Parts: sequence; structure tokens; C-alpha cells
Amino acid sequence: MKHRQSPNHWGNMLSQPFIWAPFPFILIVDLLSEIYHQVCFPIYGLEKVKRSDYLIVKDRAKLEYLSFFEKVGCMYCGYVNGAFPYLKEISNRTEKYWCGIMHEKGVLKGQEHHQKLKFTEFGNRDAFDKEYGDK
Repeated sequence: MKHRQSPNHWGNMLSQPFIWAPFPFILIVDLLSEIYHQVCFPIYGLEKVKRSDYLIVKDRAKLEYLSFFEKVGCMYCGYVNGAFPYLKEISNRTEKYWCGIMHEKGVLKGQEHHQKLKFTEFGNRDAFDKEYGDK
């Protein structure tokens, strides 16, 4: 649905505070996670997540046909929709480092990283000891 064609202009305007309200909290979580990422990943010997692969905020701002407010909105969406997968990748790699055991029922929705990062099977003690026994 394109917002320009919406018959509910006032409803769209009234919804803006709800869209923007989480922004300061997302920034705080992002900042704290980035500090953790920069400090702890080298300690753990983990490869850092490339932030620019996830957060893309400037591309739509180049579009001349967008108004200033549309460009700001596009930057917000690019940031927020990139920040969550970025933070999830940081947490995925952390989970793999500390406890890379699949959940009992296999891959859960949103837990595809168990396969990608080769977590050990639930209940496979030998695989767990081999992967984590020396930590």
C-alpha cells in the first residue's frame, strides 16, 4: 500500500508518534550492542559483523523526487530495518560462541542461524564436548 494514495491522511499523521516513539530506545540498544560487539568479539576471537551490510540509510536520500520528510522517513526505515538484522547477527554469533546447541524441537522460526552456524544437535553430548569442551 502506498502512503501517498491513502485516503486516511489524518490517520497517517496521527500514527507518526507511534512510529517514531521507539527510535530513542532502538538507538540505545544499538549503541550498547555495538559497544559489546567492538569490545567482546575480539576477546572471543569472533569475526565482527560488517555493519554496512545491514544498515543502508543514505541511498534513498539521493532521490530528488522525494520530499525532505519522505527522505527522513526512508532513512529511519533503512536504519531500523537494518539495525534489527544486524543486532540479530551479533546475537547469533554470540549464541554460537557460548552455547551452540540447537533447541530440542529443531530449527524454530527465526532460528535459522542454528543451521548456518552449525550448532550442535540437541542431546548430542559428544558433539557439544568436541565443540565447547576446551572453553
